[in-house]
Amino acid sequence: MSAGNPKIQQKQRSAARLAAVQGLYQMDMASTGIADVIRDLTATPLRDTAMSDDQGEDIESNAPDTTFLAELLRGVVRIQRDIDPLIDNQLAAGWRLARVDSTLRAILRAGAYELTERSDVPGRVVINEYIEIARAFFDGDEPKVVNGVLDKLARRLRPDEFKSSP
Repeated sequence: MSAGNPKIQQKQRSAARLAAVQGLYQMDMASTGIADVIRDLTATPLRDTAMSDDQGEDIESNAPDTTFLAELLRGVVRIQRDIDPLIDNQLAAGWRLARVDSTLRAILRAGAYELTERSDVPGRVVINEYIEIARAFFDGDEPKVVNGVLDKLARRLRPDEFKSSP
């Protein structure tokens, strides 16, 4: 069973972050309710753990951690009014979160939520995870925007984690 395998758990959390961004986008664009989004994103069939993908990895490692996924979605919704101004303050002068692409907005909100509420996840891990998600969606400067915004936010919210970093 993979439940104790940290590498698989990490991949499942990464998949949950990606799914959470997709869910936040869906909620933003289609005004879909959170309960429907969670139900749709977590209603994946059980997979045969003996199967593997093209890279020889267990298929199970690509399935999202559904508990973590639901926590991310509920958490972002619960504190969105608090994190949106935090993100706004980290954006370049003249930019507001409302002007940002919907997918990028979802990435920034999910990252800001984790930095604010999930002290069990190191700040650098949060930043790197959401940079990778941005790279999955964008070819331009958006991953750099995610890096800049979340890095500034992390240094502000978690100064002890970034003391030795310039």
